[in-house]
Amino acid sequence: MDKIQLGPKTLIYPMPVLVVGSNVNGKANFMVAAWGGIANGNPPMISVAIRPQRHTLIGINQNMSFSINVPSVDLIKETDYCGIVSGSEVDKVEACKFRVFYGKLESAPLIEQCPVNLECKVEHILDLGSHSLVIGRVEQTHVSEDCFTDGNPDVNKIQPFIFITHPAGEYRSFGEYIAKAHSIGRELEAK
Repeated sequence: MDKIQLGPKTLIYPMPVLVVGSNVNGKANFMVAAWGGIANGNPPMISVAIRPQRHTLIGINQNMSFSINVPSVDLIKETDYCGIVSGSEVDKVEACKFRVFYGKLESAPLIEQCPVNLECKVEHILDLGSHSLVIGRVEQTHVSEDCFTDGNPDVNKIQPFIFITHPAGEYRSFGEYIAKAHSIGRELEAK
């Protein structure tokens, strides 16, 4: 199979759609990030890459805390809106009719309508060039009670979605089941 070289690209799929929250000058604000994910297991940490000029980053620096809110597919319009307008110009909470609550950290705004919310305390902010990599220690996780099956969070009930970068520039829901993890590979073991 021939390969086409594209040069250095950040071409990793899927890219989760995350709504990052911070209090900016005492007011809740949210932005959308697709460059984020799990950074560490113990202690649990999340990373998110944010452009230095983003309004939300001001609040992260002010409070040294932030939230990660995982939206469900029914919040697609509100999520997209938070990615295309600046909180320095618009009150996104009002425009999106978000019900904001606070948990353990008291300085990281959380969106009630999002099925999963993570409260994060800033551990590191690394200036990488075009983006600041914010690494937060997860202090508390909130999951909507209707998103559980047999006592565990159920991704089919959470209904998160992903971002596909250019040229498509689109959101997609999760796909179909293909195999059991940590199991299907055993078929390659010598018998």
